[in-house]
Amino acid sequence: MAKNTICLWYDKDAEAAANFYVETFPDSAMGAAIRAPGNYPEGKQGDVLVVEFTVAGISCVGLNGGPVFKHNEAFSFQIYTEDQEETDRYWNAIVGNGGQESECGWCKDKWGVSWQITPRILMDALREGGDQAKRAFDAMMTMKKIDVAAIDAARHG
Repeated sequence: MAKNTICLWYDKDAEAAANFYVETFPDSAMGAAIRAPGNYPEGKQGDVLVVEFTVAGISCVGLNGGPVFKHNEAFSFQIYTEDQEETDRYWNAIVGNGGQESECGWCKDKWGVSWQITPRILMDALREGGDQAKRAFDAMMTMKKIDVAAIDAARHG
């Protein structure tokens, strides 16, 4: 287990979420599922309390903490993509599996975790600055899923 890990709070679906992330993103793996050693107010002995997993190289823990806390956009995974095919694959996996679209490359999975599916070409344009960054940014502001060709066209004027 990593010294530093991200802990994500779920109602009772941490294991299902972790399995989805592992199936969807490369450099991902399941770890241990830690089960309740006895009954407790929200569940029973043997229920999964915590699941350890890695998503896109990031060490995570999914905690089945109950319905008290919900995910929001204050936390998101940002996944950099190389082309439209990769962008579409991740976007469609998240949105097509009960998730929802948002703006500017953001979407949420069915558990409420926010994802930024971000083509590198967009970040390259923004890093470059100047007119190219402004054109790419303006184009991005009109999009839900990022259109790589449109960003490239805007970037080069």
